[in-house]
Amino acid sequence: MAGRTTTAERGAGGPRRPGRGAVPPPAARRPAPGRPDDRRRRRLLLVLALAPALVLGGCALWVLYGSSWLRVESVTVTGTRVLTERQVRGVAAVPVGDPLVSVDPEAVERRLLDGLPRIDSVEVVRSWPHGIEVRVVERRPVVVMAEKRGYAEVDGEGVRFGTVAERPGGVPLLVVDLADSPSRHRFGAERMRREAVRVASALPDGVRRDTRTIRVRSYDSITLELTGGRTVVWGSAEKSAAKAESLTLLMKAADGAERFDVSVPGAPAASGS
Repeated sequence: MAGRTTTAERGAGGPRRPGRGAVPPPAARRPAPGRPDDRRRRRLLLVLALAPALVLGGCALWVLYGSSWLRVESVTVTGTRVLTERQVRGVAAVPVGDPLVSVDPEAVERRLLDGLPRIDSVEVVRSWPHGIEVRVVERRPVVVMAEKRGYAEVDGEGVRFGTVAERPGGVPLLVVDLADSPSRHRFGAERMRREAVRVASALPDGVRRDTRTIRVRSYDSITLELTGGRTVVWGSAEKSAAKAESLTLLMKAADGAERFDVSVPGAPAASGS
């Protein structure tokens, strides 16, 4: 009679428990953790690789901020006409002796524009290794207005930016005399001043030099008073470019006339002699 057949004898595929000396299958193996010596070696290599960059960075910071090599020694101002270099330097307030890299050009520009209305635009740049350059563009008057202390200057945008004791040559005097004109209540003196500036900005160079006074009585009544007793009826500030062109042609065609009317630029007229 045959004995009981064991599982091993039948070749069954059931799991076996490995013995003490058995090697686990590859999937069950885990990588051995790195040795302390390997980790220390990697850290050392990293420090050695970063050391030059850290040294160079520290040197650069010292040169820029700590050394006496790159510090502000001079402030150069260019482009001034009426303003003095001393005025510009005073408002700019650039700290001489401070590191050049610490100067904020935009902050200096803001101080100048806020503190000196005469400046139209300004550019502040570092001039290595020791300088700051301030490049100024001043506003130019298109008209002036009489005041108690002299003449207020008004630029092409209608901005009153300064006062001078004497009237600049070649700049018309603006007189806004609205009296009881409806324009006084409808537009106001400020608006009428801007309208007159539009006219002055459109004048040909020769006519502007000869214009003594721009007189505003209403929105539709702007008159130019020229040298030699001549007058120009301009009308409103609308179509000023076309009116300036018509005036130039009219003055050539009617040389010697005393009164020019370009209020309707398509039909200019001249009279008097």
